[in-house]
Amino acid sequence: MSLQDITTRITDAETAAGRPKGSVKLIAVSKVQPNERVRDVLVQGHRCFGENRVQEAAGKWPEFKEQFSDVDLHLIGPLQTNKVRQAIELFSAIHSVDRPKLAKALARLAQETGTCPDLFIQVNTGEEDQKAGILPTDADAFVAECRGLDLPVQGLMCIPPVDEEPALHFALLAKIAARNGLTGLSMGMSGDFERAIALGATHVRVGSAIFGERVKPEE
Repeated sequence: MSLQDITTRITDAETAAGRPKGSVKLIAVSKVQPNERVRDVLVQGHRCFGENRVQEAAGKWPEFKEQFSDVDLHLIGPLQTNKVRQAIELFSAIHSVDRPKLAKALARLAQETGTCPDLFIQVNTGEEDQKAGILPTDADAFVAECRGLDLPVQGLMCIPPVDEEPALHFALLAKIAARNGLTGLSMGMSGDFERAIALGATHVRVGSAIFGERVKPEE
């Protein structure tokens, strides 16, 4: 599959859902992808990318940003508090705000630097022990806490359990967002982004369908 195939499917899904063309942002997930694959997508004109790790992004994207204008880089993986300063410098959006300690670290550095990426709160809709994210029952209070810290919360993010119908989780995330007055919904990946768009996704995270299977780093 190609970048053009994915963008066409997104447009078709927007139309089917009665949504305006361009209402969904495609985040091309470039984590653990060789630089030549990433460069090829940049050359095709795409500018919005997602990375899982601050360290990997720091080794890859400064050079690309010098070569290509208007790169829009999103952190979609977990963020350690000791990497917050670096993340603020690298990313235009962070999709994995998942605990009060991280929110406070972001707020402190946002005040210090005078800037902060757009933020999405990660919700653990499946209540999985091994997965990061605020529990659905705690989401409202955490949104309020982040707003009290003057953080620019744009929306919510979720990663549904692999063995459950993702639409149920997308619907739950949309419901939590709506009652908190949030318009951003980061949900949907290579295998289910059309269902996510039907349920209101504003950002979909697609990697392997654009780049091919990930290349694991050598041990």
